[in-house]
Amino acid sequence: MATEYGQGYAHMDRPDSRGHDVGERRRRLPAGLRAPVEARTWREFAYTMLSLPIGITSFVFAVVALSLGAGLLITFIGIPVLAAGLAGCRGIGALERTRARGLLGLEVAPPEPLRPKGGGPMALMGAVLKSGASWRHLLYTLLMLPWSVFSFTVAVVFWSYGWLMLTYPLWFWLFPMYGGQGGIQLFADDGHRIYLDNPFEIGVTAATGLLITLATPWILRALTTVDRLMVFGLLGPSRLATRVVELESDRGVVVDTAAADLRRIERDLHDGAQARLVALAMDLGLAKEKLTEDPEAAARMVDEAHGEVKVALQELRDLARGIHPAVLTDRGLDAALSALAARCTVPVQVEVDLTNRPAAAIEGIAYFTVSELLQNISKHSGAKSAGVDVWRAENRLMLQVTDDGTGGADVSAGSGLAGLAERLGAVDGILVVDSPVGGPTAVTAELPWRQA
Repeated sequence: MATEYGQGYAHMDRPDSRGHDVGERRRRLPAGLRAPVEARTWREFAYTMLSLPIGITSFVFAVVALSLGAGLLITFIGIPVLAAGLAGCRGIGALERTRARGLLGLEVAPPEPLRPKGGGPMALMGAVLKSGASWRHLLYTLLMLPWSVFSFTVAVVFWSYGWLMLTYPLWFWLFPMYGGQGGIQLFADDGHRIYLDNPFEIGVTAATGLLITLATPWILRALTTVDRLMVFGLLGPSRLATRVVELESDRGVVVDTAAADLRRIERDLHDGAQARLVALAMDLGLAKEKLTEDPEAAARMVDEAHGEVKVALQELRDLARGIHPAVLTDRGLDAALSALAARCTVPVQVEVDLTNRPAAAIEGIAYFTVSELLQNISKHSGAKSAGVDVWRAENRLMLQVTDDGTGGADVSAGSGLAGLAERLGAVDGILVVDSPVGGPTAVTAELPWRQA
């Protein structure tokens, strides 16, 4: 059995007695006709029905705890009573998040945990009272009752009247003894009898019931949308707490990235330029010793040392370019990216549409992002051509690197793209990879624009 939870119904993916797929036949029905019998509608109706008794219980608990705690604040007893009431509201919030997840399919993370300063009950009570999440949970329990009364009333009225009026012909057929003059006998407010024995009246009643029944699921979805907003806004983590967690994570990524870059620079210096300079010093020392004994051999050694100096200087230039290229500082992204494209093994067309330069940090991240993407194209893509586009969209700097290679690039595969996505995320950037197998590949990076 395959359950399509997002669509609100479940179906058996097997053919019926006539060989037709049951799920496929259901999917042919318009959404408006499926809605009254979908599992999602029944779950939302059950959520609305449960909200009233839960809302009454929660409201009574919150009001009693708040009133009792506030009234006893003149004594020491009021503080633990109020803290216990807020803790109870947090427990109600946990149950509500579970109910929303089970019936509405709404995933809401728990709020930020309590951080008592020290041990003991006093520190815990202080943490509960100072926590903004505790007071948001209290507000939820107070708002839940009036809203649940309204939503319960609307849901019951539309649900009951819709189905009763829709099945009116069935009741007419099942209980003919209640009819009079060939129809069902009703009584008006003044006591007069009314007979619905007209087929037109029966049809109009059933048609009206059908319209109400078809509209009821959408009314339920509108009602539960408000419930979703309340649960998400009051029972989940605050935006500030979420942002703090994101910044802490980004800070860890930045620290790890900086440490890795320092280790890379140290390794390149030790294994490259430093080793060449040590060898150069030894060669010059030998040349100095042979200068008087064998001038020709000394000259050859000095000539070789001169070549080593050129190689060491080139390595130092490459290393400095890897830290921050001078062309980027002096001439900006257009010239720096053109220099990158010239060194790429694949022909690259560069288009930079910027009227002014971003901040140096953002400019550097954009440069190294394109650099790493072009290196990936050279090593892994098998492409014959590539392109780099840079432009500004309002307060964002947009980069797109495309190629006509074999595709198949995936951020989740743990490749260099994953590390690149983490580095961009550390500055509120985004990396989107569109690389179907067989190509082409388009990697789009988005960075916050900060003026230089």
